[in-house]
Amino acid sequence: MKINVFGTRGFPLMQGGVEKHCECLYPLIEKSYHITVFRRKPYVRSSGEKYDAIRFIDLPSTRIKGWETAYHSLLCTVYSLFQRPEIVHIHNIGPALFSPVLKLAGIKVLLTYHSANYEHKKWHFIARKILKLSEKIALTTSDAIIFVNDVQRKKFSPHIQAKSCYIPNGIQAPKFTDATDFLQAQGIQKNKYILAVGRITPEKGFDCLIKAFKKAAPETYQLVIAGGVEGESTYFTALQKSVSCCSNIIFTGYVFGEQLAQLYTHAALFVLPSYNEGMPLVLLEAMSYRLAILASDIPANKAVNLPEQAYFATGDETELAGRLGQMMCDQTPERINYQLPDNYNWQHIARQTVEVYKALHKADSGANMINVYSKK
Repeated sequence: MKINVFGTRGFPLMQGGVEKHCECLYPLIEKSYHITVFRRKPYVRSSGEKYDAIRFIDLPSTRIKGWETAYHSLLCTVYSLFQRPEIVHIHNIGPALFSPVLKLAGIKVLLTYHSANYEHKKWHFIARKILKLSEKIALTTSDAIIFVNDVQRKKFSPHIQAKSCYIPNGIQAPKFTDATDFLQAQGIQKNKYILAVGRITPEKGFDCLIKAFKKAAPETYQLVIAGGVEGESTYFTALQKSVSCCSNIIFTGYVFGEQLAQLYTHAALFVLPSYNEGMPLVLLEAMSYRLAILASDIPANKAVNLPEQAYFATGDETELAGRLGQMMCDQTPERINYQLPDNYNWQHIARQTVEVYKALHKADSGANMINVYSKK
């Protein structure tokens, strides 16, 4: 079975929740499936030669905010019309804008719904309207839908739920390390810093975190924000300006591999202050490293079922400051053994995804597909 994948910038070595999702999922898909992943050429940093069972096609893409996804998705759609795969697997609602064209060509469409992008602060009014339209098109025309967040799935009509299923994101095994060379190079003190990880965009709430940290006024702790900047340079410039006099707030840029493992291993506390998430992979990663956590009380974060004291009111910098102050009084960082559900296992997730592929390939419609899937 031939399956084309787009809606991601690609992998490896690319930041983003969808990118990490795809990087963890597709190498585990059975080798009998011929997976073609379309990547956005300006972001490609590796040939991906280690993925011998995955074919990468790098197509042009603009970095212009609001146009990048649409332009690349159009090219992927046209390319797929010539390739004629059995299934096109589209990640998120924006890239599914042209899915009706695939349906007209007789190609089955599987949508993975990661998040409601139109809720992100970075989009202006018109962009949000277009994303809402894209969501309607994506949900209507897709033969089947995978939701990574069951709370989001249950917001939609019974008709949409009937052709959908819930398959969450997963957790990779943590890579604890004794190494601290990256920390030393960044001027970070082991076990004496608060860690936040994610792309530098407004919906991640890093401005709220910085204000709260400054209010807490810790004398011996640092705030480390690990994430790269892509289309939100204005937001990042504002953050940099707000910390210009704070030597204990450090931006590391985008990190991965051993460097990211060092940051997780030696942190005292992990904070996720997001205003919007689909299924927060970085939160799951922090749990796997047994870190004490403070997270905003948005539905996606609450779905992870952390202890109630791990949540704070979204956007409430005063409450967050108070909670940070309390936790930084502890001399020794707390390590917590979280009870992580079995369905957060990537091997299990890959098997579930393959079952959806099989059911969709056999089915005549989305309704039939989900009936086949539910019986499995």
